[in-house]
Amino acid sequence: MSSPAAPARPSHVDVAIVGGGISGLFAASRLTDAGLRCAVLESRSRVGGRLLTHVGPTGRYDLGATWFWPGERRVAALVDELGVATHEQHLAGDAVYQAGARVQRLAGNPIDVTSGRFTDGAGSLTDALAARLADIVSLSNPVHAVEQHGDRLRVHDRSGVVTAQHVVLALPPALAVHRIEFRPGLPADIAHLARHTPVWMGNIAKVVVTYAEPFWRGHGLAGAVISHTGPLRELHDMCGPHGRPAALFGFAPLGPSDAAPTVRQVVDQLVELFGPDAASPSEVVIADWHCDPDTTPPHASSASAAETYGHPSYQDALAGGRLHWASTETSRTSPGHIEGALAAAERAVDAIIRSRDGSDSADHR
Repeated sequence: MSSPAAPARPSHVDVAIVGGGISGLFAASRLTDAGLRCAVLESRSRVGGRLLTHVGPTGRYDLGATWFWPGERRVAALVDELGVATHEQHLAGDAVYQAGARVQRLAGNPIDVTSGRFTDGAGSLTDALAARLADIVSLSNPVHAVEQHGDRLRVHDRSGVVTAQHVVLALPPALAVHRIEFRPGLPADIAHLARHTPVWMGNIAKVVVTYAEPFWRGHGLAGAVISHTGPLRELHDMCGPHGRPAALFGFAPLGPSDAAPTVRQVVDQLVELFGPDAASPSEVVIADWHCDPDTTPPHASSASAAETYGHPSYQDALAGGRLHWASTETSRTSPGHIEGALAAAERAVDAIIRSRDGSDSADHR
């Protein structure tokens, strides 16, 4: 979602939030509900971050986050609060396994699991939150420095300087330390941890392919694929309710020097997997997250998620309890998921409100 120019960003707020994705917007919503003055500073010309819904000629398709899962209470509560339409992921039919030139049909679907989808795309969550916060969201406004100034933090952005009691870093830690100069610098161990925390989706190109009909369902296939051949290594059905609009989507893992697959490569693979019906898509959309400078810094770490996601050091605020991590990578709960982004934002919000109420006794670094 992009929007008309918002009112001028204030120069003094209670909380400055760096990043207008789901974690930043959710934090802003809860903090403003608690009576705090906030500014959301987003480098992109749109809100949503990695919740990116492409609007094509046949429908709306997610190029970033797609699913939510049973037991993710924060997502479920937000869906109810915002009145966002959802439907279940399609599971029925057989799966396909590809290794080399061999394409094998697997009885049943051992690949997909029960999950939910956002009928109008995951961006419907962030669009709804942004609509509530339009007067405090500043787009096309990257932050380049955060400095401690007495008992306040000064945030330097494209518009100048905003002074805040607290700053919420609602962007991947690796991107934060790449883009933002911290004065004084972050503790060496924290800076090292942030640089080496992988960006969720940061080594992925996500591909959506739309068709006039969900022909694979007519062949008794679920649309689920695991491939060791590629370029797409994993595929799933992305149809809307009752198979309309019709789409498949897949993930192409990318190394530091890899390019995203071409449309021709994608269609050729789909023909190998699903037959000649796959040869004439309505649309092929490729989102290369590892080349998106507002998501993934150059030379991003390829370390495994288990090494750093939800690290204990991300749970505590810095700068005397005033600088808070709030991206999905920092969450102990469902890191990488939308639920993780909401949990991280919730942690930052709770710490800020406790601090305001004078009841925060945590040991801050």
